[in-house]
Amino acid sequence: MIIKNICCIGAGYVGGPTMAVIAQKCPEIDVTVVDINKERIDAWNDEDVENIPIYEPGLSAVVKEARGRNLFFSTDVDAAIDKADMIFISVNTPTKTYGIGKGMAADLKFIELCARQIARVAKNDKIVVEKSTLPVRTAEALKNILDNTGNGVNYQILSNPEFLAEGTAVDDLMNPDRVLIGGDIDTEEGKQAVEALVDIYAHWVSRERLLTTNVWSSELSKLTANAFLAQRVSSINAMSELCEKTGADVNEVAKAVGMDSRIGPKFLKSSVGFGGSCFQKDILNLVYISKSFGLNEVADYWEQVILMNDHQKRRFAAKIVQTLFNTVSGKKIALLGWAFKKDTNDTRESAAIYVADYLLNEQAEVMVYDPKVKTEQIYADLDYLNTRSSEENRARVKVVNTPYEATKDSHAVAVLTEWDEFIALDWKKIYEEMLKPAFLFDGRRLLERKTKEEIGFEFYAIGS
Repeated sequence: MIIKNICCIGAGYVGGPTMAVIAQKCPEIDVTVVDINKERIDAWNDEDVENIPIYEPGLSAVVKEARGRNLFFSTDVDAAIDKADMIFISVNTPTKTYGIGKGMAADLKFIELCARQIARVAKNDKIVVEKSTLPVRTAEALKNILDNTGNGVNYQILSNPEFLAEGTAVDDLMNPDRVLIGGDIDTEEGKQAVEALVDIYAHWVSRERLLTTNVWSSELSKLTANAFLAQRVSSINAMSELCEKTGADVNEVAKAVGMDSRIGPKFLKSSVGFGGSCFQKDILNLVYISKSFGLNEVADYWEQVILMNDHQKRRFAAKIVQTLFNTVSGKKIALLGWAFKKDTNDTRESAAIYVADYLLNEQAEVMVYDPKVKTEQIYADLDYLNTRSSEENRARVKVVNTPYEATKDSHAVAVLTEWDEFIALDWKKIYEEMLKPAFLFDGRRLLERKTKEEIGFEFYAIGS
């Protein structure tokens, strides 16, 4: 089965980078990324490739090489579906905010809309690839919709979950630990579809890293991987609170534990809490699936990972209030960083949003600086919480263009994203321009305590 045309529905954090790398590595395949959001597509097509809508180290260079050659961005979804041999579905699957499963289950309405659009447009056989993070057995629902349209087109449904870490997404795509492809491996047609996708990745990924499974195992593997990673973060964050009470240092504990070859050092960095588009959503999904099968103990186990993460954000914000003599009312608090981690402009579930919201509830005046996140995104994140009016958010939160603007005349500074540039700031200048006593809260264990205390800061770092 030779694939000549690929269409990807969804030009977001997964679809954009994944298709750019496939186009770069497979010059003989035309790759078209489609989205109904014209503004986003226009940004992907911007003459200045630095203005593409997603910031990832190395991504603009990949897009520059392939765009216009065999990588295209368009709002004409029907045309791209019609032309494609293989269609990736990479649309948003947010947690439901309504009805049964509210707050836990994935909202699959965008996935279903894609399936119905494919069914309406397709005139020849297609391979449909789930790229979005989805609950187990979504492929079954997709197949049901596609097979029952009565237009005689045959579909093969594959699951190809992404395991990208934002900030290193391009490197993760170029050098993956593994590529997981699930399909109907019990039929000849299913095997051929799986092999067609294997052949695409085999352009640059060694065969031993290309894992093929049945669809259900592939879908569940994605949720499980994210749940295990998030669990490690919540585990070390639970220990960070104990470290603060006992005089231990969580970094020393993490180093000692991580040197055990059975455990390893990754994802043992204590912080103000994990964020991003996947961890919380996928665990909530796992909780919902477990509950729907009556596995309440399993659901409770995974839900605790989320509860610990929420607690970590809350207690960090509460620590700021307690340290500032139990009131931040009218006080200026500078937040350095808004993205959920460094080297990305993604803010989904970022700890900074919740810390800011807590401080605003305590009547603080909040100053925000982030090198990559746009002002309107910061306000949109706060508005989404619905805690107060958008007018009040804009009146009490000021987004500035330099870290020194944020910290000048502030009572406290909190580091909430581990951007490298924050290490190299002129902390002496910051201290001199702050109100005294000058409080510095390190939510990422980014800064060196000794040098900051020598300058004169009252210094607090998570887990020490």
